[in-house]
Amino acid sequence: MKNTLHFQLIEPDRSLSDFVHCFTSLQNFPNQREAVIVPNGKIDLIFSKTGGNHLVAVLLGLETKPKYTTKEAVNFFSVSFNPLAIEYVFKQPVADILNTGKILPTDFWDFSVSDMNDFEGFCEKATRKISSLLPEKIDERKRQLFQVLFSSNGEISIRELSERVHWSERQINRYFNQQFGLSAKAYCKILRFQSSLPHIKNGELYPKLNLTDQSHFIKEVRQFSGVSPKELHKNENDRFLQFLAYPEK
Repeated sequence: MKNTLHFQLIEPDRSLSDFVHCFTSLQNFPNQREAVIVPNGKIDLIFSKTGGNHLVAVLLGLETKPKYTTKEAVNFFSVSFNPLAIEYVFKQPVADILNTGKILPTDFWDFSVSDMNDFEGFCEKATRKISSLLPEKIDERKRQLFQVLFSSNGEISIRELSERVHWSERQINRYFNQQFGLSAKAYCKILRFQSSLPHIKNGELYPKLNLTDQSHFIKEVRQFSGVSPKELHKNENDRFLQFLAYPEK
């Protein structure tokens, strides 16, 4: 019997919503297909089982360009983190792994290969672990910073962002560069691109975003996906994995 692609997405408990974007599972990605992961402004913790029945845990930094993966790398459980989690869950910057990642200890967070057999159980275990790591208090300016960025889909100037969260532009950019390895403006571009994907998937090739003209939009789509909006919409062989998260309309 031919294996079929199986994708699942579970949203986090509300208590974790500032830190966790979602949990995902992708299994049985067809061997002949090339997988492309495009930037989404999240930091992913990925657990996968090797052919030798060993668990591999990898932390991926923010992406600023498309990533092309091999078939061995697309069967996994993952936790997709909002940037706020870097300081308060992982407690160390990811600036050094921009557009790359690092392999974590085999027993990271006490996960084992047996946890790869039950996605819901995996999510529950990860939720308990993340909850146990959170401090009692966080910097409310940083919480508000990301709330404003996400609610605006990155369509906001750093000056306006500074005024709304009462944090200087210099401090905001220093925070982004030190923690994530890119400027706040560059991060806004990623969010804006990501917000266009559901529209592109449904055939709206020029969403009404805060861009100067269509050529600018096409340029940004090429920067982050490697293809034009038209090619991205076609999504030949279902190779753009983020499209799995957007239901058909």
